[in-house]
Amino acid sequence: MKTIKLFTIVLGSGLLAASCKKEDDSTPAPTVYYQQQDQMGRPAINTVFNVPAADKDAFNVTTPSNMGAAFQAKFQARLLALNPGYTTNALTLNASAFTGILATDVLGVSTTGVTTFFDGTNVLTGRKPDDDVIDVELLLIFGGPAGTSNPGLTKDNVNGNDKPFLASFPYLAAPF
Repeated sequence: MKTIKLFTIVLGSGLLAASCKKEDDSTPAPTVYYQQQDQMGRPAINTVFNVPAADKDAFNVTTPSNMGAAFQAKFQARLLALNPGYTTNALTLNASAFTGILATDVLGVSTTGVTTFFDGTNVLTGRKPDDDVIDVELLLIFGGPAGTSNPGLTKDNVNGNDKPFLASFPYLAAPF
């Protein structure tokens, strides 16, 4: 019985000491390192233009300033494999110029003008949740100079989100 009382006192003291926290603890929080896993300024570009999984992973962790040099030639070869008849697109970009833009996965933002992925006039000045990014990308890859070539390949036939977007932050539709 004496042993049980002594054990209880020692255990209780230990729990009490462990639960007490110094208010003025200035010990810095432990350093936590994060690793970038994905980047998607322009959805589907990495998936379409980087075929081997190793290239997709490398693209996701490459600094944007190095992406063009690392991926433009691969993207151009892939573009011409997907659309051997590619000359220019609706933005008048030849294969080299177009894939140079695509290979650098940075989405610009206009702070003074229209925000859109592409609305026929403004190009890559931002991105609204309801911008049909995939249709724009398909149009630029397969649509040719007038945007009218390969009509079966220039639309994904998904014409809207299945739930309305919010009018205020976070703007995205609520989950189901």
